Amino acid sequence: MKLLKQLFRMIKINRVLSHYQIDRMVLANTKYAWLILLNQLLPWNWSRKSSASRGERIRFALEELGPIFIKLGQALSTRKDLLPQDISVELTKLQDDCPPFDEAHSKQIIELALKQPVEEAFASFDPVPMASASIAQVHAATLHNGTDVVVKVVRPNIKPVIEQDVGIMFSLAGLLEKAVKEARRLHPVEVVSEFEKTILDELDMMREAANATQLRRNFEDSDLLYVPEIYWSHTNDNVMTMERIYGTRISETEKLIEQGIDLTDLSAKGVTIFFTQVFKHNFFHADMHPGNIFVLPDGRYAAIDFGIMGTLTPEDQRYLAENFLAFFNRDYLKVSELHIESEWVPSDTRVNELESAIRAVCEPIWDRPLKEISFGLFLMRLFQTARRFGMEVQPQLVLLQKTLLNIEGLGRQLDDELDLWDTAKPFLEEWMQERVGPQSLIKNIKANLPFWIEQAPQMPGLLHSTLNKLAHNDLNVQSQQMISLQTEIRTQNRQQRQRAIGLGLILLGLFLPVEILYDSWMQLGLLALGSYFIIRK
Repeated sequence: MKLLKQLFRMIKINRVLSHYQIDRMVLANTKYAWLILLNQLLPWNWSRKSSASRGERIRFALEELGPIFIKLGQALSTRKDLLPQDISVELTKLQDDCPPFDEAHSKQIIELALKQPVEEAFASFDPVPMASASIAQVHAATLHNGTDVVVKVVRPNIKPVIEQDVGIMFSLAGLLEKAVKEARRLHPVEVVSEFEKTILDELDMMREAANATQLRRNFEDSDLLYVPEIYWSHTNDNVMTMERIYGTRISETEKLIEQGIDLTDLSAKGVTIFFTQVFKHNFFHADMHPGNIFVLPDGRYAAIDFGIMGTLTPEDQRYLAENFLAFFNRDYLKVSELHIESEWVPSDTRVNELESAIRAVCEPIWDRPLKEISFGLFLMRLFQTARRFGMEVQPQLVLLQKTLLNIEGLGRQLDDELDLWDTAKPFLEEWMQERVGPQSLIKNIKANLPFWIEQAPQMPGLLHSTLNKLAHNDLNVQSQQMISLQTEIRTQNRQQRQRAIGLGLILLGLFLPVEILYDSWMQLGLLALGSYFIIRK
């Protein structure tokens, strides 16, 4: 039965790809072009073909193939460093709206997760979902203490569907990588692998709840971002209960203006939130598209959907900050050195060649007004250039680029005069000063002072003991070395004396007259004795 389902699924995928001429798009100029003709002979491919543009055909195909392929398209839309612009633009139009699943299933999943009837778990529960996406759907509810909440429920039996479709994606990606030489640059198998990890992480409501809790803690008492509270008593692997947000979607600019929200201030806040998450907290919301961002009546941002979060290593943070600063100072040599030092490109890369390539990419940007310079596009072009020198873009940097493009798009949608550099530069300079300047030293001393004070009484004893052991070990080593050396010298001296005596005896035996030695036997005895002293160890 399972094999039959997979067969029907593959036939459907084949039919859709053929209808939108994806097979022709991929295989036309390869040694596998004959497969296009063979594909047309299959009965399910006899229908008329779509004549839409290339980007539209890819988008239509993904939409027809269903939620998992739509998710893949959405993930690909962030990889502007890999895709032609006409395709990436169309992929950004993909919507993740899906028909809701049966309310009986939803209640069953909730009751199984919370181990109690829905009527006992909540004071009220709306079985009609507020929204429904490929992974989960959301219901409005009220806790017994009167708190309005939303309950996010993972779709029933979604994991086997994901595993089946991802398996087919891996097969198609492998075929694409082998058949199309140009496709190897896109690393299709790696892209599917990254997608698989992301989508399986999104299935885990406990992980998402933990992400939300951490982000809420980071922005506690902040006038920039509000993160709804998670109710852990009503949360499980398949169900997450979260405080309900009453706000206006950030894309509804007319409503925001009616509410008296300052859009210029709001756009600047969005940039500050991004850089605060990346460089101060090192934990950033990596899915900040308009559907996940609201504005509260008091002008604060409010975020939802915490399935995809990003982090950077301290080294990546510092190198990114220095890259941004060096770029806006037009110090391309510094940018090149940072790429090599951070090992984003191989260590044997020639600095002057990389500098020249980066200059060729970045200089044209400066022909435009500063407010029009895109951080996201800068990162994208920087990564594209570095790939020519062997750079492998790490997933966390891709997430960062995606988030930056989202924030930039949101900010300029609110205020087309937004100057990202005006907001970001002081933040980055302050961050660098905190990390590498006197403030950093003072901060580290303050952080470690309690520990040092606690350990202070033990330090003299520990220091004496350590030095004593070191000295003792060193003296022992030195003593052993001296004894060994002295023994060797004595041995060599003794051997030299013995050789001298032996040589003297041999000379006596050879040159003294036999009359003085009494007889030849005495001569032979001197020669033998001399030889013995020479060869003796």
